[in-house]
Amino acid sequence: MIQVSNLTKRYAGRMAVDDISFTVARGEIVGLLGPNGAGKSTTMRVLSGFMPATSGTVRVAGFDVFHDAEEARRRIGYMPENNPLYPEMRVREYLKFRARLKGLGWRNSRSRVDTVMEQCGLKDVGRRIIGQLSKGYKQRVGLADALVHEPELIILDEPTVGLDPHQIRSVRALIKSLAGKHTVLISTHILPEVEMMCGRVLIMFGGRVLASDTPENLQQRMAGGSQVIAEIAAPEKALREAWDSLPEVTQFNVSACDGKFFRCALTARDGFDLRATVFALAQKNGWELRELTRSRHSLEDVYVQVTKPNQEERE
Repeated sequence: MIQVSNLTKRYAGRMAVDDISFTVARGEIVGLLGPNGAGKSTTMRVLSGFMPATSGTVRVAGFDVFHDAEEARRRIGYMPENNPLYPEMRVREYLKFRARLKGLGWRNSRSRVDTVMEQCGLKDVGRRIIGQLSKGYKQRVGLADALVHEPELIILDEPTVGLDPHQIRSVRALIKSLAGKHTVLISTHILPEVEMMCGRVLIMFGGRVLASDTPENLQQRMAGGSQVIAEIAAPEKALREAWDSLPEVTQFNVSACDGKFFRCALTARDGFDLRATVFALAQKNGWELRELTRSRHSLEDVYVQVTKPNQEERE
């Protein structure tokens, strides 16, 4: 659905996007992740045809966003971070106006407005003036606007910023419901949102794409050296001898816990999950096992690791 090749965007004295390439398949929900200034919003604006690139090519559904701009835009629904709604208009009136601007006929625009208002939970506020709506409802109106012409690709720039937890849940559920029928590209710096909504992540930093994979695979890349925590009721000497004899354990620490239990922090060799081994050992020796967990790297850990400057850059 999206093909980006060697995309570069320069402003006066600053490189905003630096020779990036990536693809997004039809029906995916992909998160474009990075801090403010990483180049996310610039990339979104170029993809949606609102801004020309300095160099490189961008195709949406096979159409070049520069040379076939009209055809590409018909297939794109875009909701920018600062949603440019008309606050003096009523919700239904605004959506019908936007549908007609996007080329829908009178009859089709009425039908599509009814559909997206139902889809976005706006039926109860259809006659309300937009300027009187809450931030959450304004975001829903922006989403309905992006959806009204049935685009194949939906681009959302920071769709949950400024919302309260209930509004975030509602918008998140709506976005997840779009998977399959629409391709969705979400720009955000809120890491938990990416983990909950997106099937794949592109990590941007300094105008470059540093990583591209599923959240699970990115976390698995850091699984080497992961720790297992076990709380076991057993003689301390026996525990130390057991961990010392296991070739899969590269490092361990045994400390007294409450009562008869000891807390064992076990570091495994790359790619090995110690939990089954620990459980089998406890069962074999008749040790009481109270806790057995593996520490998992969050997407935040992955992001910090990927964007950490190397030694040469620090010097």
